[in-house]
Parts: sequence; C-alpha cells; structure tokens
Amino acid sequence: MIPFLLLLAGDPDPDAVAKAIATMTIEEKAAQLQSTAPADKEAGLPAYDWWNEGLHGLARNGHSTVFPQAIALAATWDTDLLGKVGDVVATEARAKFNAKPIGADRRIYEGLTIWSPNINIFRDPRWGRGQETYGEDPYLTGHLGVAFIRGLQGPDPRHPKVIATPKHFAVHSGPEAGRDGFDVDPSPQDLEATYLPAFRLAVTEGKAQSLMCAYNAIHGTPACALSDLMNDRLRKDWGFTGFTVSDCDAVANIHMYHHYRLDGAAAAAAALKGGNDLNCGSAYAALPQAYRHGLVTESEIDLALTRALSARQALGTIFGATSPWSAVPASEVGTPAHRALALDAARKAIVLLKNDADRLPLKPGSRIAVIGANADDLGVLEANYHGTAIDPVTPLDGIRRQFGTDKVVYAQGSLLADGAAVVVPETALTAGGRPGLKAEYFAGSRVGGTPALVRQDRRIDFNFTRVAPAGLDPKGFAVRWSGELVPPGPGRTKLAIDIPACWKDCTTHNSVRLWIDGKPRHDGVLGKGRVEFPIDSDGRPHAFRLELDHAGEDEGIRLLWLPPAEPLLQQAVAAAKDADLVVAVLGLSPDLEGEALQVSVPGFVGGDRTDIALPLVQQRLLDALRATGKPIVLVLASGSAVAVDPAQADAILAAWYPGEAGGTAIAETLAGLSNPSGRLPVTFYKSTSDLPAFVDYGMKERTYRYFTGTPLWGFGHGLSYTRFDYAGAQAKAGATDAPVTATVRVRNAGARAGDEVVQAYLVPPAAKGGGGTTPVLQRELVGFRRVALKPGKAATLSFTLDPRSISSVSRDGTRRVLPGTYRLWLGGGQPGDGAGAWTEFTLRGDAVELPK
Repeated sequence: MIPFLLLLAGDPDPDAVAKAIATMTIEEKAAQLQSTAPADKEAGLPAYDWWNEGLHGLARNGHSTVFPQAIALAATWDTDLLGKVGDVVATEARAKFNAKPIGADRRIYEGLTIWSPNINIFRDPRWGRGQETYGEDPYLTGHLGVAFIRGLQGPDPRHPKVIATPKHFAVHSGPEAGRDGFDVDPSPQDLEATYLPAFRLAVTEGKAQSLMCAYNAIHGTPACALSDLMNDRLRKDWGFTGFTVSDCDAVANIHMYHHYRLDGAAAAAAALKGGNDLNCGSAYAALPQAYRHGLVTESEIDLALTRALSARQALGTIFGATSPWSAVPASEVGTPAHRALALDAARKAIVLLKNDADRLPLKPGSRIAVIGANADDLGVLEANYHGTAIDPVTPLDGIRRQFGTDKVVYAQGSLLADGAAVVVPETALTAGGRPGLKAEYFAGSRVGGTPALVRQDRRIDFNFTRVAPAGLDPKGFAVRWSGELVPPGPGRTKLAIDIPACWKDCTTHNSVRLWIDGKPRHDGVLGKGRVEFPIDSDGRPHAFRLELDHAGEDEGIRLLWLPPAEPLLQQAVAAAKDADLVVAVLGLSPDLEGEALQVSVPGFVGGDRTDIALPLVQQRLLDALRATGKPIVLVLASGSAVAVDPAQADAILAAWYPGEAGGTAIAETLAGLSNPSGRLPVTFYKSTSDLPAFVDYGMKERTYRYFTGTPLWGFGHGLSYTRFDYAGAQAKAGATDAPVTATVRVRNAGARAGDEVVQAYLVPPAAKGGGGTTPVLQRELVGFRRVALKPGKAATLSFTLDPRSISSVSRDGTRRVLPGTYRLWLGGGQPGDGAGAWTEFTLRGDAVELPK
C-alpha cells in the first residue's frame, strides 16, 4: 500500500453537519437526500452525485484497472487478494477525485461512495446478475465481502478511503424480469441461514459505512420500507451506524410496482420511516409533500440527512474536513502494480475442471487452432459494471503472444446462441492485405481533414467511456474505418452497429454513417440500442466504410454480425484439421446474462437464463471439432455455471469473465507457467431439471448445502498440475459456547509448485425432519485457507471455528449451538472430491442460543 496515511488528517467539526442542516428548507433537505444532490452554497455543499461503482474495478469513469468479475474473484478463495483489489479500487477512485479541486461539483461516477460489493447469494445459476456476486455460500460470500469492504474503506473508520456499500439487502437474486415489483417469501430458517449471514458479517466485521436495500418486497413489504429489516435487524441487532441507500428507483417502485402505497409522497415517507436514508433516483422530491401531509416529521428527515452528510464529512470532502487520502495523486490509475494485481487475480481465478491424461499443460511447439466467439471479445473480459481497460488482452491475444503468432490460427466457428449477434472477427475484415480495418482517428467531433492517428484495428469493439485514443479529447473525436467485409460464405449476413449508451444524464448521443459496397446504409444518431443491416452475399468481399462522430457520452461502438451458420462452422473445422489441437473458448457473455437486458433468444430472456446448458449452437460446434479427432481444450468464459458434456473435451478450464489481463492468464495456464488454483464458488449442475423453480426462494435442493443430487462439478472443486496429500487432521472442542480449533497437515506431493485451497466442511449431528419445504443441511463450509507450496514442501494449517459457524438454524429462524458429535472434513474440496482427511469433535453442555 502506498503510505498516504503518513499524512495526518484533522478531526471534523462535530457541529458542522447540524449547522448546515439548520440552514436548509424542507425542499433543500429533500434535494440532498437524492442521489444527484445539487450544490447548496449556504450550507457549504458542492453538487455531489452519490452513485459510483467499483464491483471489480472503478467503473464507468474512463480508464481504470479492470479486475476479473466478482464471481471470478470469488473463485480465487483468497481474502488477502480481495482486500488488495478493494484497496486498488479505492486508490483509483481517490486519484480521479483528487484530480479536481476539493470543492468541485461531482457528477455521476465521480464520487467516493462506492455501491459495491454485491453480496447476494447466487442461489440459482439462471440469475444473470449472479456474476456480480461471490457465489452460493454465505460463509465464503461473507468473508470475501468483509475483505473487499476493508480494502475499500481502509484501516481508519474515521477517515475512510472510500465508503463501501454492500448490496442488495436482502433476499435478492432474480428473476430480472419483474424485479421492480417482485415479492419474496423466505422461511425464517432460510432467511437466517442463507440470506442474511453475509450482510451481518459485512456490518459487524467489515464495518461497512453504507448499505443498499433491494428492489423486492419481503412478505409483502418492500425491502426499502421494511423497518424490521432496516431498523431493527440492521441497526439494533447488528449495530450499524452508517447510512442506507435505495437501489435505483426502488423508492418509486413502492407505489408504482409494489402498490404498497398509492402515491409518491406516501412511498417516500414509507421508505424514510422504514429505514432508508438516501434515495437513488428522484422519488424523495416528494418528501416535502409527505411532510406537509403529516406522513413524516422534519426530525426524521434530519436524521437521514445527518447520516448522509456525516459520511461526506468523514470522507474529508465538505465542511473543511480533511483526509489523509487527499494526497493520492491522479497518476495512481492503472499503474504497473495495479495491473500486475489484475493478472494475479485472473491467474488465481482459473479453475481446472477436467484434465484427462494430463492434456494440460500444452507441449511447446504445438500448432493451435483457437476457436470461438469468446476468444476475441472485449466485453467477455470486462463483464458488467466495469471501467475501460487500458491494454486489454483477449484469449486470442494472449495465446498468440505466448505460443507465437505463426503457431496459432483463429476461427470464430459459431455464435454464442442462436439469434444473438457477436463481434465481427478479424477473419472477416481486411484492409491493405492485413486482417482488420484501416482506422483513421480525427481530433474534431466529425470525420474530416487530416487524421491525428492512422492504424489498423483488428475489429470494431471499443469501450470509449470517458476516454479517447492517442490523447484525443473524449468529448469530441471521430473515426473512419475502411476496408472489406468478407462473409464466411454465401447466404444472408445481418450486420449490426451497436453503441452501448451511457447509463444516465446523457445530453447528446454519437452519430454513425455506414456504407456497404459504396452505398449508404445508415446516417444518424443511434441513441440506445443497435441498428441491423441485412447483406445478401455470394461470399465475395464487400467494400466497407463506417464513420463515428463521438460527440456525445455513449460508451463505445461494436460491429456485430449474424453470419451464415454452416460456412462459419466449416471455417472452424478446417482450422482444427490443420492444427495439432483445439483451444475452444466458448461459454456465455454479458450480452446474454446480466442486469435487465433486452435479450430474448433460445436459452436467455431479460438477462437471465432459461436453460443452464451450453447453448445448442456451441454444442454443435464442439461436436464438429470433436469429429476431427484433434484434442480439445475447452475454456469456458461465463459469469455462471454452464452445464457441458465433459466428453466433448479432453481438458476444461473455467476462466469466467477474467478482466483486462484474462488472455495472458489463460495463455500462461495453458503453457504451464501458471498452475491453476481456482476453486468453484458455485455448483455446476448437470441440467436445468436439477433446479427448483427459479422464482422459488426456498433453499431445499439448492446449492451444495442442500442439494441431494449429483452435480457435474461440486462447489469447491478445482484440479491442479500438481497433487496434494493430507494427514494429521485434529479438532479440539469443549463446551457449546466456546470455539473449536482444528489443524491439518497438507503436502505438495507432485513435481510442480502450486497453491492449494484447504477447505473445512462441517457435518452437524444428524438432522431430524426435513419434510415439506424444509431443507436438510448436507454439509457447510466453515473455513478455508489458500497456501502456496513448492514440490515436497508441507504446511500445518489451523482453523478456528467460532460458535456462529458451528451453529444450526431451526425452522423458526433461531440460531443455536447444539451439543453432540460433529464431523469435520479438511481437504482440497468437498468430501469425496480430491484429497483430504476427516476428524470429529464433541460439544458438551446445553444448547446455546446466539443473537440474530
């Protein structure tokens, strides 16, 4: 960590917040409680937008370090790493904040209130936003969340580096369609055992200074208006003293979708009285009306505003307060150290699912056919809630750099799903005898004159969010791409220009112009969405020109297509036949799974999945590649578990959405320079039929803790290029109100250095009942440790199991530590998955009830 804390910060004026609030009218107070808070000169407040994102890197505000997506970070099972990632996110947020004067107005994504992490439980692989979480287990999620929160906020709660906001409180995990008015009815047992523990840890151990409530209702009451949750559980039971914020527009949803209240004023009052301080959105503009109607008191408004402004004061940004973090220089964005950490995270996140006959690592000198749309797609690296990567490395880039361009041939092979357009690959674009297009970048906001930069772009797949190439002005530059478009064969090709629009407060949009074979096909603003252009072709090249006037705040531009399927497939088969082996980079993408997406194709709707299997079009591709007889290494890029047929590949890696350095990490793992050490943070089920109904929030037959079937690969699974032995498992226990200590010796018994993730699973005394909808706990994670070992070296690891991790939850939601004999597995995965050792211990005395 850079020693910015060597600078001292003064204590804030304890009366400054109250003095500022005393100058405000009710209308002015309401304005400050909305996410886009205006300047208030009399109160001493510059304008401040509370909304900023930092899920896996600082998001939506130009260049930043783009780490692997949260689900990939979870696959590292590395709390130290999560803390470092959180620290980098906070450093880069401060660097950008400090680039302006302390009293400057701050627009969206420029503030120090970071609305991360997402610590909801990924209970069902169909949920598109599950990629944002740390997986399906409350213990793993909670402890990774605590590490990330501590990394974000820093060591001194009086002077936080930034303020973390764990979300979405509570019981929130899809479906995306209907989320604005969805009502969840969890049992008391599931609420206490599954949906609340990670939030409790985030507050009691992580000391999060903010928290976001969810869109859904719980037993009929919208979460953001549920006093039992937001006031009683959060503040009284857990001792939370920070401020709360609604998910965006969740307060308006109280009357518009939940119909819990009849108008905006009543909805605003219900949220404020229910425990929600700050409104993401504008619904709190109705608070003055609520006040005049007697629905809320001025003292209740003042209390919420006190909490909110106290947070800004603690950050050292208002009322003359100072912060040690004001010394972070603007240069601390995307530094070599930060980017090295992104690579380390991507390496540790890769999970080796299968490796028949030690197919991996690959032999030097192999001729490799890289196949798949995910092999060369920026979005697959960046996932959702992302910044703009400075030098992103796709899997194709990484494999070429590692094995040599002359040893690698690429073919796209197929779409990701029928009807879902993918990025036009370099193999379909040519200019000057080279793959890609001639790109001319202009300093003005419209194409014309002498270009400031001319280069070859392999594909049109760019994230221009508040950035521009070659030092051009992000607020105004232009590009002309020219060359030829080469379809894979005869038939109809649908071409699409996609301009991801900015998320909020766009005043202008970018304009594009397209010519095919010299004929104009489009001229104008796209706004949100995309425009498609059919091309009927005999397979010959088509003259292509595309111009972009980047005068607005839209995020970027992509050239997508839906080409004829059979010629695209045959290109992949031909590439495979000419190679020694195939590396197929397949899976999903953030275009198919994500937050409230406008997508409806086979297997996907609204951002969620309707089928967890690898989409049929990719299954057909794998079958065709398998038929060539060449060895196949399957690299899965996804944000969730994908059910694949293990027989379709000799080796399988789960690389997730791996961040800016993902291609380097994948290539190093294929070459054996990096030994895979990731472990699954979710269960890979065999089929959608293994799952209960998506809308059912009951935990029976969900996740490894309650699933009684046989998974494809279990939670915690992950292979290595070396092997580990376990011995000497012991546990020492006494009374039911005391912690249990356990130890085990682990040894690297192979020939390569590697990391082992030692996992501790508790099997409680035999459960009774379990009928109806009540889940029966099979086993539960109660500890984990990552350890690096050289060949032949060993380490003895110790675990301390506190009473809460040993406790059981009854049907009424009561948490108790029960006397009896417990079994404890210490190993590299769940019992029966890899090496490990059993031990047991007995707790004596009476049952001990634990606080909520």
